[in-house]
Amino acid sequence: MAKKTKKQQPGGTPATVALTAAGVPYTVHAYEHDPAHPSYGEEAAEAMGVSPDRVFKTLVADVDGSLVVAVVPVAGSLDLKALATAVGGKRAAMADPAAAERTTGYVRGGISPLGQRRKLPTVLDASAAAHRTICVSAGRRGLEVELSPTDLTHLTEAVSAPVARA
Repeated sequence: MAKKTKKQQPGGTPATVALTAAGVPYTVHAYEHDPAHPSYGEEAAEAMGVSPDRVFKTLVADVDGSLVVAVVPVAGSLDLKALATAVGGKRAAMADPAAAERTTGYVRGGISPLGQRRKLPTVLDASAAAHRTICVSAGRRGLEVELSPTDLTHLTEAVSAPVARA
């Protein structure tokens, strides 16, 4: 079961530092990450005992030559065409993992929509609005942060759009 704490210790991840600095209420969920697990997001949902439709993965895509973040439920997949449309683009493809890591400052499987090295345009799947709280990566594998979708939208300046497929 996930360990819950209300406040991250000083020197937390950039995501938790950003949340604390903004004064946003959040809960950290830590769990033992299994490198052999086939899906980081599904592993997080299972470890925390949270429905996969409330756990969101952070994906970095290239839309017309610019990096964009998509935050979608782990139970689904990203609709690249819908993402391009949501940001006024024509064509989207998944970003090169090395470029995503270099730009966000996080490693794959631990990319958070919060506290990125270079803040990228963000699209939060519209399904997030159906939940009081959602979980997203806190900036490293085995660490999730739970917060309201409204706070996540505000802090990331996200656009809300239906960009996930079931």
